[in-house]
Amino acid sequence: MILVVLGTHELPFTRLLEAVEEAIEAGLIQEEVIVQVGHTPFTSKHMKLINFTSYDEMDRLYDEARVIITHGGTGSITSGLKKGKTLIAAPRLIKYGEHNDDHQLEIVNQFSRTGHLIPWTDEDNFEKVLQRAAHFTPQPFYSGKNNILSLIESFIDENVKGKN
Repeated sequence: MILVVLGTHELPFTRLLEAVEEAIEAGLIQEEVIVQVGHTPFTSKHMKLINFTSYDEMDRLYDEARVIITHGGTGSITSGLKKGKTLIAAPRLIKYGEHNDDHQLEIVNQFSRTGHLIPWTDEDNFEKVLQRAAHFTPQPFYSGKNNILSLIESFIDENVKGKN
């Protein structure tokens, strides 16, 4: 199964769904496709569409997915990476009215540079991206959360607590 995740942003992201739909119609995708569409209005004869779901249900879908095609949100990306999934990430872009800025492009580019995912932008051929995903093994993902918390605690200990 392929899981497509558009997140919770209020602006639509039809460009990605159109690319997936075209790939299904061309026979490039032949397995079940489940899409968390969020606020994106879209109809499909080929994909199962759900607006939103619970955290537990989304977690189950991530577990069952062979490939995850996602927008460029950090939560959606890191959820897949923590499970060792192959991810194709498509940043929402301001020029298409999909987001308020292009921060998702920066996020996707960074995760791509580190070998964690396959990016898809409007300059890339979606068929080639799908072919690459068939043989892609993501680099293991290690969260820097504990290091960041340690740095913050050290800063507070040295600069705030010492002044009281």
